[in-house]
Amino acid sequence: MDVRAAVVSRLGADTRSLAVFRVGIAAVVLLDLLLRSRYLGAFYTDAGVLPRALLFAVEPTLGPLSLHALSGAVWFQVALFVLTGVGAAAMLVGYRTTLATLVTGLLVVSLHVRNPLVLNGGDLVLQMLFLWGLFLPLGERWSVDALREDPRDEWVTSVATAGVLCQVVVIYATNAVLKLRGDAWLSGDAIQYVFSLEMFVHGVGHWLANYPALLVAFDKVWLGMLVGSGLLVLATGWPRALLAAAYAAMHVGMAATMQLGVFPFVAVVALVPFVPSVVWNALAGRAHRPVATGPRVARVRETLRARLPLVSTPSLPPDALRWGRKALTVALAAFLVVQLAYSAASVGLFPVPDAGPLDGGEPEARWNMFAPEPLSTDRWLKAPATTVDGDRIDAFHGGAFTWDKPPDVSRSYPSARWRKYATNAADADDQSVREGLSDYLCERSPTGPAAAVQNVTVYSVEQPTRLGGEEPVRRVRLASTNCTAG
Repeated sequence: MDVRAAVVSRLGADTRSLAVFRVGIAAVVLLDLLLRSRYLGAFYTDAGVLPRALLFAVEPTLGPLSLHALSGAVWFQVALFVLTGVGAAAMLVGYRTTLATLVTGLLVVSLHVRNPLVLNGGDLVLQMLFLWGLFLPLGERWSVDALREDPRDEWVTSVATAGVLCQVVVIYATNAVLKLRGDAWLSGDAIQYVFSLEMFVHGVGHWLANYPALLVAFDKVWLGMLVGSGLLVLATGWPRALLAAAYAAMHVGMAATMQLGVFPFVAVVALVPFVPSVVWNALAGRAHRPVATGPRVARVRETLRARLPLVSTPSLPPDALRWGRKALTVALAAFLVVQLAYSAASVGLFPVPDAGPLDGGEPEARWNMFAPEPLSTDRWLKAPATTVDGDRIDAFHGGAFTWDKPPDVSRSYPSARWRKYATNAADADDQSVREGLSDYLCERSPTGPAAAVQNVTVYSVEQPTRLGGEEPVRRVRLASTNCTAG
């Protein structure tokens, strides 16, 4: 088989898949903005749990770089949320796609930097998808840009297509290595621990947790898929399509059983570039042929060109353009190599030189996802507060205070972001991070004006999972605020 053809067929992507990929990224961003906007004041303003002064203290390097940290006012955050939504909408329809991808990606990263305490692995994956997407022809098909420009080939191969495909395999492979380090995932105990964590489990997960044998079966299948994730790149045609569908189905299953926010949806979107041409050709009921054209399409294209003219760019000498493309290709290739090397070093596949930038220390594994050992402790928040009348109320949930365990721990958190924040705040070394929550609850008492509450104390109630054994509960005092001081 011709080597070049083999590489092109495995490291390239169909422009129709990239179009759906573009729509998927934009849709995830819009959904994420909608979910985050419910607690915009709590997470992104100076009146919230992480005011800018505290952000700059815990993140002195990246914190000041966030556009969202330019102001702590609610109106400013609303404006940036709206601007990000406009950019995502432009991506969705493919209007000036590259510019829309750049603007939206920068705003999304800025939002992530504004409050790192609410981030999960899906946010990092989304950042990587934006990075590779910036150099992909996302507007080539099924977009406003495609109607304004002349049609091109349906299959593209570049460092960017290789990067976005390899990125997914790196995530799965890294997670596989971490899971195989211990016995918990091989024995099937790990999956049972995960589904015993009530702070994650919801929906179908409550039912599935009652069938350990079924959980272990799913564990074996998923572990095998992680180990064999390289087949996503090696396979072509229908085998690749079926593999991508299988991985996507597993992520949909995660969304149905665990409270993971938008992470499963980001993972599904990341798999879209693997969809080969045979799928789109079959859906269209035809064999491969050039992009459709005709008098009607030509008229639409001319109308859009007149009403939505392309952005004029300064003309550069041909040599400058050629060398610019080569430099960009080399830079992307170098970045891909660094990504692969970092992931390999993070799981100990090769040692880091003592003279290296990490001073011989092992890089932090980015794609751990319940590995190598799963979490084994449930956690929920309790925030007793005393009013001026001497009543004891729940400053986090509202109503009368009780130490009783919530009937549904996952629902005791307003959202997956709140659970992530609570976990990170409880584990933070900086006491001021914990006090950010008690200070916020002081100002946002569910009973009404802040003056109605004299003090708030926040506890993390922890319950270790023993898989059938005794599970004692302990209360860890995180922070306390005197609401009437000053």
